[in-house]
Amino acid sequence: MPATSKTAGPRAWQRMLSGRRLDLLDPSPLDVEIIDIAHGLARVARWNGQTKGDHAYSVAQHSLLVEQIFCKITRDVTPECSMAALLHDAPEYVIGDMISPFKATLGDDYKSVEKRLQRAIHQRFTLAPNLPEKLKKAIKRADQIAAFYEATQLAGFDVTEAAKFFGRPRGLPPEGLTLEPQPPKLAQEAFLDRFATIEQERQVTAL
Repeated sequence: MPATSKTAGPRAWQRMLSGRRLDLLDPSPLDVEIIDIAHGLARVARWNGQTKGDHAYSVAQHSLLVEQIFCKITRDVTPECSMAALLHDAPEYVIGDMISPFKATLGDDYKSVEKRLQRAIHQRFTLAPNLPEKLKKAIKRADQIAAFYEATQLAGFDVTEAAKFFGRPRGLPPEGLTLEPQPPKLAQEAFLDRFATIEQERQVTAL
């Protein structure tokens, strides 16, 4: 066995289909590509795959739902705010979607990796590395509303149980929200289309 194999540390990077090699311990914004994010999120299942339908309800679909809800419940939404909402779970294209009870057992180690990835993603797409607290709270509220409807319509929760964990949405019925699980390819395309639309809006407002 070569001597180098005894001293080399564990591999901490993942090769993406774009050809990028993303270091999980020290992620560079230069190695972040939207096509990799969309591809990965469209293939990561929410709720550990425990949802109704012929396909998993993916994190890509969840991200689109959160951004949709965010725009409905938030005043004076800017393209930057929409982009932040769309990318709120973007690190999961690398680390997957772990349910909250499992995240709690991993503690700070999981959170530190997630934060580093989120910071690199924000830098790649020229968002603030650390979002303003007001914006984070608004996105979190949209996330909770999305989770409530996913829980009750897809994941087998009853209304009382879902309200206990996520709060009961007020003034925003599920009608018009996209909660039908899609094949990965369609979810990926929808995510990329929404990203492109928001990015175009950002460029227009910057003129």
